[in-house]
Amino acid sequence: MPIFADTVFINGRITTLDRSQPEVQAIAVKDGSILAVGSTAEILAHAGERTARVDLRNRRVVPGLNDSHTHLIRAGLNYNMELRWDGVPTLADAMAMLRDQAQRTPAPQWVRVVGGFSEFQFTEKRLPTLQEINDAAPDTPVFILHLYDRALLNAAALRVVGYTRDTPNPPGGEIQRDAKGNPTGLLIARPNAMILYATLAKGPRLGPEDQINSTKLYMRELNRLGLTSVIDAGGGFQNYPDDYQIVQKLADAGELTVRIAYNLFTQRPKQENEDFKQWAKLVKPGDGDAFMRHNGAGEMLVFSAADFEDFREPRPDLAPTMEQELLEVTRTLAANRWPFRIHATYDESITRVLDVFERVHAEIPLTGLHWIIDHAETISDHNIERIKELGGGIAIQHRMAYQGEQFIERYGAKAAEQTPPVKKMLAAGIPVGMGTDATRVASYNPWVGLHWLVTGETVGGARLYPQRNLIERETALRLYTEGSAWFSTENGRKGAIKVGHYADFIALSEDYFSIPESDIKSLYALLTVVGGKVVHGDGDFSALAPAMPKASPEWSPVGRYGRYNQLGGSANAAARQTPAANCCAAPCGVHGHRHLFATLAQPPVSDQDAFWGGLGCGCAF
Repeated sequence: MPIFADTVFINGRITTLDRSQPEVQAIAVKDGSILAVGSTAEILAHAGERTARVDLRNRRVVPGLNDSHTHLIRAGLNYNMELRWDGVPTLADAMAMLRDQAQRTPAPQWVRVVGGFSEFQFTEKRLPTLQEINDAAPDTPVFILHLYDRALLNAAALRVVGYTRDTPNPPGGEIQRDAKGNPTGLLIARPNAMILYATLAKGPRLGPEDQINSTKLYMRELNRLGLTSVIDAGGGFQNYPDDYQIVQKLADAGELTVRIAYNLFTQRPKQENEDFKQWAKLVKPGDGDAFMRHNGAGEMLVFSAADFEDFREPRPDLAPTMEQELLEVTRTLAANRWPFRIHATYDESITRVLDVFERVHAEIPLTGLHWIIDHAETISDHNIERIKELGGGIAIQHRMAYQGEQFIERYGAKAAEQTPPVKKMLAAGIPVGMGTDATRVASYNPWVGLHWLVTGETVGGARLYPQRNLIERETALRLYTEGSAWFSTENGRKGAIKVGHYADFIALSEDYFSIPESDIKSLYALLTVVGGKVVHGDGDFSALAPAMPKASPEWSPVGRYGRYNQLGGSANAAARQTPAANCCAAPCGVHGHRHLFATLAQPPVSDQDAFWGGLGCGCAF
């Protein structure tokens, strides 16, 4: 007598990533896990009177994506306040969005563009000027963060943050000034990003109910892009447990639509060891459940080890106090059996960090701790072997897709060819997981990262890597699924569509394995299933989707622009579904509107240019 499933998903082209059964047609789900996989006929044997049936309509299905390094908790608290330029193809469109949002944003709120984009993604290949920003928003404070290298503030923002000619430059940062010594509005990390963090933190925050709404909508956006799990790497100004209360409330209510494993990021320079000793009394790794669980320490273990990846600036030398401070923290973590991760961009930093880890390992073995080096863009072969010997893993992200041009300008094209050397990591046999480091230094869109791995291209179209260093599609997908599972000690439960794994999988808008490489970055999920439940549905699956909450507060940019902009790709599914996306991005020669902005805006009938842009026209000028 077969065991009856809660739901069966049939008639698909399902890539399982299980080498013993690589492709099937159907999945049976029971109690949030996979009961069986096989042909449609085989799986229908598990369908009883109460079993729900979902026809996958011959769509390509893959395991749910798992971002091994992101900042979901922080992003969720702020998402509804942010105007996202992720994927916007022209600066003209980005500035039209800014101008529109400035008119809609009430005092004392700001218009915030907080990373996730690169100047090279724009057709114009530049950032806006301060004058352009001031013209677009003369009265509403505007803060634009470009990666972690600079922020642009308009005059209104300078006034509210209180920067004047008498404000000193903070350590590692610069407030650019005019000939009279007055701040211009440009803040520069040299290369310490603390000036950028601290300035952004001066802005208003959402209230608790709006933060709940914001976190829900951000998770739904991640679901739309196929994410079912993340590992949250903490963040500056993200205090535990205070800034975790919103996501914990959603977890307690069973309202998370993305599984979260979270690391704790120290907040107090020179008091890092005290932070971790105190937290070790409050929580231990693995505490929580399948949807929200503690994952250890990092990515900041000690502030003296932070080698900010601003490739516009020279590589920073770590402080001479780093080794002793890191030694104390690592001993505490190892003694408490806390997994840990550490931000390390440059090989020079990784060398010094591994010197410390080897000392600790000789005293308290790190074996089995699932400890992680994050980023590792310039890691050497020797340090890859050292990580292997200590039982560590490397979490990589698509940061070079956003900063590749700057890296080449400083270090040369030859040096960029293996940044990071993913194939060498895999050949060494160490765990490698893929992620984004979203939402500031890169976008949260995982398909941009998969496109980068497969093609070696930046979002601006620059080719970074020779063919010999590229990753084929299945391997790239494995890094975003089974590879990432190791980094939260959940290998064996995540990363494949096989019996006993969580029922987390996605049906794609196009077939990842057969579409042109250039279209990979434009993929998204038509159906996302987490724990056997549909959390996102589009197109043929829209009727299965849970209701989408309305963005709050009413002025939130998410209500108008709330998704990654995928209209700039080649002949991809998103573009084909949006006729205006096939128009030019430049202003129309007759009516003056911008075509892309017209697809996103609501028509203000009192403005002739924007009115025509909002309704669309048949011009080809």
